[in-house]
Amino acid sequence: MATDSVVHQLAIRVSNRLRDERLMLVTAESCTGGMVATAITDISGSSGWFERGFVTYSNQAKSEMIGVPADLIEKHGAVSEPVARAMAEGALRNSRAQVSLAITGVAGPSGGTETKPVGTVSFGWTNRLHTSVETVVFKGDRERIRVQAAAHALRGLLALLDERER
Repeated sequence: MATDSVVHQLAIRVSNRLRDERLMLVTAESCTGGMVATAITDISGSSGWFERGFVTYSNQAKSEMIGVPADLIEKHGAVSEPVARAMAEGALRNSRAQVSLAITGVAGPSGGTETKPVGTVSFGWTNRLHTSVETVVFKGDRERIRVQAAAHALRGLLALLDERER
């Protein structure tokens, strides 16, 4: 699938900011399956601001690749703010980047529960000094949920970069 135009435009904005501030990004993606990493690396010169991406789709991958404690996943579920925080912080610890974003969610069409319906996505962003998390419930089919999640993650990263300037 070609990158959604909104995601592409946000990736350009993020890339420009990272380049200008001489920062490297690491991503930890679950339900988006590398969509953010794809959008960033679609831009020429991205090796100057994209350090690496982790696609940690399974719970085991979250633990093995970026150090998310299995008991944290068991206690809160993979789609939760504590896990999104651990993913963002773990990705940063397991890279040479200065900023990270994490996405974990239920893209559907199955897998939703009463408390975490299809479209529930938890996000984490960190720059080593500050970590923020958020959960959003998106509407639409699987593809639309994934695209909205990628766009939201990039917007959140821009907000984190704005916080650095204050």
